[in-house]
Amino acid sequence: MAYYDNILELDTSLKGDGLRIGIVMSRFNIDVGEGLLGACTAELVKQGVLEADMLLVTVPGALEIPIALQKLAISDQYDALIALGAVIRGDTYHFEIVANESARGLASVALECDIPIANGILTTESEDQALARMTQKGIDAAQAALEMANLTLKLDEIDQSTDV
Repeated sequence: MAYYDNILELDTSLKGDGLRIGIVMSRFNIDVGEGLLGACTAELVKQGVLEADMLLVTVPGALEIPIALQKLAISDQYDALIALGAVIRGDTYHFEIVANESARGLASVALECDIPIANGILTTESEDQALARMTQKGIDAAQAALEMANLTLKLDEIDQSTDV
């Protein structure tokens, strides 16, 4: 923890030891999804999350991710959740609908269920862009989930210590 002129700042942490992580991955654009998943799970393991403490659920596409996340969230078995997938622009307006509604669904579940959800759903102009970005996006999603899981646990501790 750091202090700035009597302001307490909580330290960030990517420590994964003891954390339970649920992952929901879209099977649409599966090559990109598997690239995201490989990078994501490798980063989780690197940071100390045990493979036995990860659950992977796959769904048909990005629009189906939020309902699976919601089911995992209400189980109260996970410290954070991760959404993985790729929405690649095509010739129709469908891209905007899927990109916007999947992101809205993730935010809605996170806020309603009080659980961190890392958005690892790529939205790109082409498959080549998605393939080029999948590794870093997978790592970023893992790190965001870990940081937010640790932050919410710390905030819960602070909240409990101030309860009367």
